[in-house]
Amino acid sequence: MNNDPYRKPNLLDDAKAEASAMAKGGMSHPSTKPVLAGAVIGGLAGALLPVVTLPIGVLAGAGYAFYNRIKR
Repeated sequence: MNNDPYRKPNLLDDAKAEASAMAKGGMSHPSTKPVLAGAVIGGLAGALLPVVTLPIGVLAGAGYAFYNRIKR
């Protein structure tokens, strides 16, 4: 995301730009499907594990997949 070689990488700026691009691109954006797959996997883990609830599992799975897409 960051094309300026003199600027320090900023995870928050990269996350904002990626989320905005995903919102504009919808399902055609290359990050949307992996993040949704991570949400599904997290939801399944949340449904199966007694400590984690379904919404927390979905958010954790989507967050993990999103983080893996934006880190470099």
